[in-house]
Amino acid sequence: MRPFYPFVIFFLLLGACNQQDLSLVPGPVPGNAEVEGDRIVINSPNTLQHPEDFIWGASVIEGEDGKYHMLYSTWDTGPDNEVFSNAWVLYSEIEYAVSDYPDHGFTPVATVLRGRMHEGDSLAWDAQAVHNPHIKRFNGIYYLYYIGNRDPGAVEEGTPGWALNKRNRCQQNQYTGVIAFEGFEDLLSGNYDRPEQPLLIPRTRVRDDLANTLFPSPEGTKALPDNLIIVNPSVVYRPSDGRYLLYFKGNMYDKGWRGVHGVAFGDTPEGPFVAQDEFVFDIRNEDGTIASAEDPFVWYNRKHKRFYAIIKDFSGKITGSEPGLAILSSMDGINWKIPEGGTVFIRKEIIFSNGDTIQVKNLERPQLLLDRKDNPLVLYAACSVEPVGSKRDGTTFNVHIPLR
Repeated sequence: MRPFYPFVIFFLLLGACNQQDLSLVPGPVPGNAEVEGDRIVINSPNTLQHPEDFIWGASVIEGEDGKYHMLYSTWDTGPDNEVFSNAWVLYSEIEYAVSDYPDHGFTPVATVLRGRMHEGDSLAWDAQAVHNPHIKRFNGIYYLYYIGNRDPGAVEEGTPGWALNKRNRCQQNQYTGVIAFEGFEDLLSGNYDRPEQPLLIPRTRVRDDLANTLFPSPEGTKALPDNLIIVNPSVVYRPSDGRYLLYFKGNMYDKGWRGVHGVAFGDTPEGPFVAQDEFVFDIRNEDGTIASAEDPFVWYNRKHKRFYAIIKDFSGKITGSEPGLAILSSMDGINWKIPEGGTVFIRKEIIFSNGDTIQVKNLERPQLLLDRKDNPLVLYAACSVEPVGSKRDGTTFNVHIPLR
């Protein structure tokens, strides 16, 4: 471990010189990291973790009661269960936790959303698993955006999709939905209408490997941003025209898998939304392909009169240096730019208040808590010290990093 030094996060906002820059510095988290046998254990009140459960992405909002309300993805662990990379697609649920503080002390309360197969409906679009919650509040109403999937069943050998197993059939049927409710008591009691249909259906299903493609588009179809799946929602209000922008990830297969992004417009937080043809967060590799990314969180800053996004960069093309969480900015929510040379928002590490630093293999699903001036207060990120894919234990967690 090495001594702590501040890692300043900054945006070089491109444009007129009289536009003020937004500058952020993540604070260290209390606690420490300890070596126990062959693994490193994180001990911090600024984490949500449980030895019998996988804990992953979390989204937090301040309620009218002054408390901080968290929705997060979780599912069972154990030697007889699926490894992480399979289990989240098949078994994820959304749980609710609450705290008096924005960055620590979250106490799990109850599971609030499960795959609808648990209610006896295996044909619903979100029958199998629900995942990646994103909580927002517009006009006094809370909106829980989430992704869900179902298994359409095996198909006959030799037909499109025949080589896919259950996990991958479910993965290719991931879409985004929303639940609206007036208060968290309503969410806990089930006093809401669950959507019978997702907010959007992919307009294209393009992949060269037909054996691994369900319901493919006709040959020659050009893939749009909403290709195969519509996941990882982030929703923001655009003051210039009073519309709601729903950002989502699709999957592209051009010389391998990559995450690409699009945006849909709606007149209300529940839609209907209309997906646009343009790619957003469109940063290109040297070969002309879009740099692979996922997990955007988008917000609008009224003082700066622009949008910002924090996004997971797989390759380092967006950060300009290494894989991590990167920053983008936009005047209209459609055309996005990065600072010259790229800027790492946060590296894959945790810095503790005692001066220790621990490197982690996974730091993703960034969600932010904003203050009343649209400035980020806390970063919530899904985390794992070791590579997460083959895990069967409860050593994944969500870390809550205060921002100055």
